Parts: sequence; C-alpha cells; structure tokens
Amino acid sequence: MKLPLYQVDAFTDTLFAGNPAAVCPLDTWLPDTTLQAVAKENNLSETAFYVSNGGEFPIRWFTPTVEVDLCGHATLAAAHVIFNHTGHASKSVRFTSKSGPLHVVGDNDYLVMDFPAQRPERREIPADLVAALGREPLELFSSADYMAVFNDEDAILAVQPDFELLKKLDLRGVIITAPGRSTDFVSRFFAPKFGINEDPVTGSAHCLLAPYWSERFGKSRLTGRQLSQRGGEVVCETGGDRVSLAGKAVTYLEGTITINVL
Repeated sequence: MKLPLYQVDAFTDTLFAGNPAAVCPLDTWLPDTTLQAVAKENNLSETAFYVSNGGEFPIRWFTPTVEVDLCGHATLAAAHVIFNHTGHASKSVRFTSKSGPLHVVGDNDYLVMDFPAQRPERREIPADLVAALGREPLELFSSADYMAVFNDEDAILAVQPDFELLKKLDLRGVIITAPGRSTDFVSRFFAPKFGINEDPVTGSAHCLLAPYWSERFGKSRLTGRQLSQRGGEVVCETGGDRVSLAGKAVTYLEGTITINVL
C-alpha cells in the first residue's frame, strides 16, 4: 500500500525551526498497529493521520510510542497540508477528534486553531518534581500536564531536567514557564513518558499556558515563545472555555511511503 506523507515545520515560517510533524492523509482508517508503526518509523514527536469524511476530517495523533488525545502542532501541520496540497477550496477546516471538534481557519499567513481551554488548578509542589527539574518553581498548577512557574526567562533556559525522574510523575508532561523578555511569556515542555524528552513547540500546552497568563496579565491576547533548541511562537487568545492558537507553517517534505498493513 502506498500512502502520501508530508513533513511540515509548524509554528514557524522558516525551515528547520518550529516543531516538525508528519501528516499522513488516509482514505480510510488503518489498524492502530499500522498507525503506530508508521509514527515510530517517522520518529518525530507527532504523526497526524486524518480521513476526509463529507467535509469533516477525523484526526488522530501518534508519538513514536503512544496515541495522544490532543496535539496542537500536528493539527496545524495537517491543516497546512489540507489548505496547500489537497485542493481544499474553503478557508477553514473542521477536524473531529477525541478532544472534540477542532476548527482551523486560514488568516493571511497564519493558521488559527480553536481549541478547548484548560483551567490551571493550583497544586502543592512535590519533592519529586523539584528533584526532576533541579530547582523549585514559584508556583505549580496542573491540568493535563504540570505547569511550573518560574520568575524569569533565564530560569527557564537554565533548567536541565532529569528525564528518568520526569517519567515517574503521574501526568502527561511538565510545562515550565515564566514572563518573557520579548514575548508575553516563554515556556519549555517535557514529556519523556510519552517518548518526547523535550518537545520543540507544543500547541496543546498553550491551552493551559494561555488562560494562566491571560488572567495574570489581565489581557486576552498574548504571544508565547517556546525556548527549545528549534524554537517557535504561538499567538494565543482566550475566550470562555476556548482558546485560539495561531501560528505559521512551512512544508519541508512531500513523498510517498510503502507499507504492509499490520
């Protein structure tokens, strides 16, 4: 079986920056074992698979080791493929997913995603988290992930996590964040238990970051920068129980893969 495959750098307009995602359009769903094997072979933080279904696009995301319920940068990459490589005439696309409906609209050079917001819940700071990060945050919150808040951008850059210790924590991953120098806030994201030690740019993490910083700064529109080696920016806007995440994307690769259905 031959399948189209795209690799897209998301949350950037420059090749070799942002977060690379593989996108594999399908005519119909393949067995989960096949989807997971393709994602493992791609060896990127996420591979997005979608099916065109009467104007809607069911979408699923796989890391090299597991399926996840929500992924921002791979959704952005999938929308980029639909808008730029499939002849899709509309300026919008509606994905359906385990996290509910996800709308993406093209707005000039940006793709704007409508995602569910995550409300930060204050937590006590466990000693295991401090040991894993090598320093104690000012505050700790959680939703799908832990979010550790530090005082400045230098503190975020200085963190050298112990990934084996991070694997032992009970939530998906750990976001570290602080006010930014040239953007409203900065962050990094670690999810070693999902096969991703440090993710270059994590759209889903901004579903928690944006509501927190919006309330702290008293404004609904913010720009965040993820301080990974590749780096990338996410423009966020909060509103009720939703958050919009806007970014750019650029195609790195177009190709075909040949597989045996597992």
